Amino acid sequence: MPLEFESGIEGIRVQIDKLLDLADRRGIDVSSEVEVLREKLLEISRQTYENLDAMEQVLVARHPQRPYTLDYIDRICTDWIELHGDRAFRDDQAIVGGWARIRGRTVMVIGHQKGRNMKENLDRNFGMPHPEGYRKALRLLKQAEKFGRPVVTLIDTPGAYPGIGAEERGQGEAIATNLREMARLKTPIVSVIIGEGGSGGALALGVTDRILMLEHSVYSVISPEGCSAILWRSSEHREDAATALQLTARHVLDHGVCDEIIPEPVGGAHSDWDSAAAHLEDALDRVLSELVELTTDELLESRWAKYEAIGTWREA
Repeated sequence: MPLEFESGIEGIRVQIDKLLDLADRRGIDVSSEVEVLREKLLEISRQTYENLDAMEQVLVARHPQRPYTLDYIDRICTDWIELHGDRAFRDDQAIVGGWARIRGRTVMVIGHQKGRNMKENLDRNFGMPHPEGYRKALRLLKQAEKFGRPVVTLIDTPGAYPGIGAEERGQGEAIATNLREMARLKTPIVSVIIGEGGSGGALALGVTDRILMLEHSVYSVISPEGCSAILWRSSEHREDAATALQLTARHVLDHGVCDEIIPEPVGGAHSDWDSAAAHLEDALDRVLSELVELTTDELLESRWAKYEAIGTWREA
C-alpha cells in the first residue's frame, strides 16, 4: 500500500499500468502517452521526496517494500556464505551475517533483517534482535578481526527486543559488550543505516570507523511514537516528536554523528532496489578503499577521535 503522501505518485503509476495493459490486450501503440506519464511521475516523485517532513521520512524508512539487508547482499555481494548462531543459545534470525565479496574485496557483512510477511516477521522478530543476535554479531566481528578483513554492518531495526526473555538472557550486557568490542576492534568497520536506526539496538552494530546513512533513513535514540508517549502521554504527537528528535539523515549529518549521506533513487529506495544498491556499493567500495590503507594504530586513534568529537557540552 502506498503511503498517504504518495497518493499522487500512485495515481500516475496506475494510469501507466492501465495504458500498458490496454496496449497489451488490443495491440495498440501507447508509447508516447506512457513516456509523458513517466516524465510526470518522475517530476512529482522528485517534488514529493524533496519536501518530506520528519515523520514522513520515518514512514519512508519503515516502508514495507524498502530493500532489507539480504536484498542488498543479493545485489552488491558475491560468494555470500551466511554463518549462524552465537555458540551459546540459538541462531537469532533478526541478525544475519557472513562472509562475502564486494567488488572482489573479502568482507564480513552483518545486518538486521526484517520479514516481508507475517511468517517471516515472526521468524525474524520484526528485525528486533535478542541478546543472542548481538552475540552472534560479536562472534563474527571477532572472526573478521582474526583474519584481518573489513566489516560492513547494515542497520535497520526499530530497536533491540525488550521482552522478558531477552532481558533475562542479558540484553543490556550483550549490547554494551558490542559497543566496547567494536570500539577497539583491530580491523576497519563501516556501518550503513539503510532504514530505521533505532536506539541501542542500532548502536550495537554502529560503533564504526564510518557511519553512512541512506538518504531517507533515520537514526534516533527513540521512536517518535515512544517519545510522544513519554512526553505527551499519547502517541498522537508523533509528528512533533519526530521534528524535535532531528532524526533525519540531514540532521544526523549536521550534528556530526554520521559521516556521509548516500543518495537514493527518486521516489526512495523502495521504488528502485537496483539503483539503491548501486549507490550503496559505490559508497562502500570507496570508503573501504580508504580505511584499508590505515595502520591498526591509525584506525583505532581515528575511531576514538571520531566519537570523542560527537556532541557538545558546557559548564554551568
